[in-house]
Amino acid sequence: MKQDFSGEALEAVLAAAQRPPSNEDSRTDRSSSLGGLRRRFVTWCKSRVGTFAAALGVLGIIARGVTAQAPADLTDVLARVGDRVRQFYGRAQSIVCFERVTVQPLRRDMMPEGFSRVLDFELRIDWDASAGGDQPPEARIMRELLKVNGRMPRQKDLDACLDPKSGALEPLAMLLPHHREEYTFAWTGFGRLKNRRAMMLDYKSRMAGAIEGKWKGDCVSIDAPGRTKGRIWLDEMTHDVLRLDEQLTGQFEYRVPREHWGFNGPTTWVVERADSSVRYRAVAFHDPEEIVLLPESIELLTIFRNAQSYRISQTFSEYKRFMTAGRIIK
Repeated sequence: MKQDFSGEALEAVLAAAQRPPSNEDSRTDRSSSLGGLRRRFVTWCKSRVGTFAAALGVLGIIARGVTAQAPADLTDVLARVGDRVRQFYGRAQSIVCFERVTVQPLRRDMMPEGFSRVLDFELRIDWDASAGGDQPPEARIMRELLKVNGRMPRQKDLDACLDPKSGALEPLAMLLPHHREEYTFAWTGFGRLKNRRAMMLDYKSRMAGAIEGKWKGDCVSIDAPGRTKGRIWLDEMTHDVLRLDEQLTGQFEYRVPREHWGFNGPTTWVVERADSSVRYRAVAFHDPEEIVLLPESIELLTIFRNAQSYRISQTFSEYKRFMTAGRIIK
């Protein structure tokens, strides 16, 4: 499916490199869409009898790799990875793409329950390394909703509870220096991804924070920071991230405030699983020639007890690069 990108996206991308310093980022949502930095789960109450829907979780199939000697200096490896992430953000701010998101409710046996919701977005990354201020720059995912289930979006579609939000942190931000201290990292060895050898690093959050729920009508976002662990797959030559898998360190319970119990509704929800897997692929651009490693897909899974479980699939395609003169390169 061909997608025409809006003039607003072109203006935003072209302005990114020369935007004056601003503190606007401090007003956007600081939660992560995938859960490195501040794990967030979104639920909504469909009725007073306590039927719920939950979103934004995670899975990765963690494969066993061939063991190998650890690098002499893991700190040096992490520094190289951080440099590659910064370079990635510098390139990605001049790129837009088409994102398709499919939200599928699941029964307790993991089979589909009802119809899925399909959303089409125009997506770009906003990152200003030159901005002033005391805080380091954050890379944020900016989305514009184009279609919902094949039709033009209505007003009520613009802030649906389960849909991915614009302004969330890009998942690789956890590998930047000012976030790495929130995790412990360990060398795992080598594995294979698509017939190529890749280095593997495991990570785990250092400290768990308080579980908090923020309600907006029937929609609640549950913050559960510091409860994730995962595996990072790296290109052994360039140190580019090829894949990022994450899961919970253990299930946790959220106590529903009394005013939201409803009639005979549950007083607690338990998040049993929250798994994610992000995969990247090489995308070639021409005139000038450039190859950039960009997201290919994200698979997310959240399993709730006493609430509706969901699977969310995101695919990225039709990458286009904007040049400073306003030319679009496919």
